[in-house]
Amino acid sequence: MLKTPEQWLEEVSPTRSQGIFKLFLGYAPGVGKTYSMLSEALRRSSRGEDVVIGVVESHGRKATVELASKLETVPKKELDYKGTVFHEMDVDAILARKPQIALIDELAHTNIDGSKHRKRYEDVLELLNNNIDVLSTMNVQHIESLGPTILQITGVQVRETVPDWIMQRVDEVVMADVTPQALQKRMTRGDVYPTERAERALSHFFRPGNLIALRELALRQVTQVVDRSLDAYLAKDEVHQAASVRERIAVGVSSNPAAQYLIARGSRMAQGIGGELYVVYIDAGRDTRPEDQRTLAENIRFAENLGAKIIRVKGKNVAEEMAKVVRENHVTQVIFGRSARTGWQKYLYLNAIQRFLQDAPAVDVHIVTQEVR
Repeated sequence: MLKTPEQWLEEVSPTRSQGIFKLFLGYAPGVGKTYSMLSEALRRSSRGEDVVIGVVESHGRKATVELASKLETVPKKELDYKGTVFHEMDVDAILARKPQIALIDELAHTNIDGSKHRKRYEDVLELLNNNIDVLSTMNVQHIESLGPTILQITGVQVRETVPDWIMQRVDEVVMADVTPQALQKRMTRGDVYPTERAERALSHFFRPGNLIALRELALRQVTQVVDRSLDAYLAKDEVHQAASVRERIAVGVSSNPAAQYLIARGSRMAQGIGGELYVVYIDAGRDTRPEDQRTLAENIRFAENLGAKIIRVKGKNVAEEMAKVVRENHVTQVIFGRSARTGWQKYLYLNAIQRFLQDAPAVDVHIVTQEVR
């Protein structure tokens, strides 16, 4: 029996300790993520690779159901939650089956209580850690740092998200792409949602402006993964570009819930230029109420999920302490939020910025209007 190219490569390649993570990324439901994932799985299965479906959500789409029926599916696990039976992917059954490749649809899904892991991406990480390759799907709006931007564009608060560091684990990304016009035609034909639901979607989430903006965000994500792959190749082959100073972006935050908008903005900037993200909280003794402590903890958790380095400093003079942090950590750019716009508060805010500029070394300062949700 002749060996496939993949089998020859497997023989001559070093033994892997982790599976390969390939993500089919889309910008909206209906662009063809799951169909593309299944199509690749069928091609690889035809070449002799051992492929199983862990979970595929067809949403009643006939073409997806037809493709999925051609592959082995690992039975789901039944879970009783408050008297209702739910079916979730069975991670342990997949591990026992030991396939080469597992298909895991809808990466941002939240598992029902009683599941092995809280989130589906945690299921995926366990499979990868056991040297099983994973093909998965997700829409760009489920990346956590994009939440505030998605809310601004569409008016929709995305509840199910994955932390940004998951995108750092992705080895390959494929953009499942159709033009916004083609997607709207699919919607009109009823290929994505039933006709009555499609009409409402076309006048809300699927408006042309929304789709164009979401598509651009998805394309940027693909570009970033490609850039990381290139960097890894250059590092592996000891190909060095001209030495440059890596940008370090610091975001000053408080207990204000709107700080998450600033953190997300800083994260996007850092990712765009390959820089490091710092989130700085100066404890001046003002956030003493329980609700302030709660929102502060939420802001810090959000920053950690985006891969930020958290710096907490105590001090009465916020401007001076922030300047120290910038100097000690060689920060090159700083983001401050602007929430005080009138009267005495505006004067105090501008005065604090002026004091910071006097105390800090040369640094770029961005003043961003905070969007309170």
